[in-house]
Amino acid sequence: MSEQFNLIIVLVAVVAVIGIGAAFFLVRGRKAPKGTYTGPRDANDPSPTLTTDAPSTEPPKVSAPTDAPDIDVVDETAGQVLVPTDVPDPVQGRLARLRSRLTKSNNVLGKGLLALLSQDKIDEDVWDEIEETLLLADLGTEPTLELVDALRERVKIAGSRDPQHVHDMLREELLKLVDPSMDRNFIPVRHADRPNVIMVVGVNGVGKTTTIGKLARVFVAEEKDVILGAADTFRAAAAEQLATWGDRVGVPTVKSDIDGADPASVAFEAVSAGIDQEVDIVMIDTAGRLQNKVGLMDELGKIKRVIEKKATVDEVLLVLDATTGQNGLNQAKVFSEVVNVTGIVLTKLDGTAKGGIVVAIQRQLGVPVKLIGLGEGPDDLAPFDAAAFVDALLD
Repeated sequence: MSEQFNLIIVLVAVVAVIGIGAAFFLVRGRKAPKGTYTGPRDANDPSPTLTTDAPSTEPPKVSAPTDAPDIDVVDETAGQVLVPTDVPDPVQGRLARLRSRLTKSNNVLGKGLLALLSQDKIDEDVWDEIEETLLLADLGTEPTLELVDALRERVKIAGSRDPQHVHDMLREELLKLVDPSMDRNFIPVRHADRPNVIMVVGVNGVGKTTTIGKLARVFVAEEKDVILGAADTFRAAAAEQLATWGDRVGVPTVKSDIDGADPASVAFEAVSAGIDQEVDIVMIDTAGRLQNKVGLMDELGKIKRVIEKKATVDEVLLVLDATTGQNGLNQAKVFSEVVNVTGIVLTKLDGTAKGGIVVAIQRQLGVPVKLIGLGEGPDDLAPFDAAAFVDALLD
C-alpha cells in the first residue's frame, strides 16, 4: 500500500515539473525578440532605446548617416524640464547701453579724422595722415582710397571747416562704407516642419562656444525654443562649457560622452532632436580650426553635408576676433569658400581701436556683420547697427 502511495506522489511531482516548465517557455516566447525596438522614439529623448534579455551596461546608440560612424550621444536634459537660473537682458537697446564702451575703444579713429579735417589748411600732408589713420584702423586699402577721394571732393566743394559740418560730412561717408542696406537680421524663423539650423564656425580662440552661449540668451530673450549641439568634440570641456551656458537659460544641449567623437554625428543627432521636439532653432558649435589646415576644413564641410541629410543649414555664422585685424580677412575668405558664410560675429570689438575691420570684412566676403561682442558679460553681445556704430566712432 505504501509503495502505491509513494508511486502516486512521484507521478504528481513529475506532472508538476512538466507544467512549470511549459509555463516558463510559454511566457518566455511572448517576450520581444532580442534587439528590437520597443516603440517609437520619445520626442524628449534623442536616442532610440533597444530591448534586450538582460540589462545592458552600454549607453544607447544613436542613428547617424552612413558617412558618419555611430557614436554615443548623451542629451542630459532628455525627459526633464530645465529650470532657467538666469533671465537674459532684452535684445533691443543693448548697443545703446554698450555704446560708451564702443566709443571709448574706437575714438582714435573718429576723433583723429575730425581733427585732421577741421584744420584751417588741408594740404597733401594732411591727406596722407588721413589715409594713414584709416589704414591703421583696418579699413582696408580699397575702402580707404574711396573714402579719401570722397572727402577730398566734398571738402573742395564745401570749403568749410565748421566742426559740425565736418562731422556730418564724415558721418555720411563712413555710413556709406559700413552699408546700412545690408540685411543684418539674425533672428531666424522656424520652418513649417523643422527648426532653423545655425552653424557657428571660426579659428581657435575667437570665442565660438561663448558666443553661442550668449546668442542662446539672445534667442531666449526673443522667446525662441532652442537646442544646442556640442559638435566641438576635440577641445576638453567644450561640451560642458556649452551645456553650462544653456542650463542658465533653460536650453538643452545634445553632446557626446566620448572624447574625439565624430562631430558630424553629434550635429546630426542635435538636429534630429530639434525636429522631434519641434524647437525653433538648433545651434551647432564646431571645433576651432586653422584656415590653412585642409583636413580640418574638409571636416567642417562634412558636418554641413551631414546636417543637410536631415534639414537645411539656414545660417553659417563666422566668429572673428576684431583684434586680429587684417589676419581675420584671410580666415574669413577660406571659411566662406568651405561652408558659405552668411554672417559675421565680431568679438572683442571693445578691445581694439580698429573699427574699420567691419568695413573690410564686409567688402571681402560680401556678407554683413550681424553681431558684435563688446565685453565679457553674458549679455554683452549686441545686434550690429550701422548708424549706431558710425555714431559711436564719431562721438
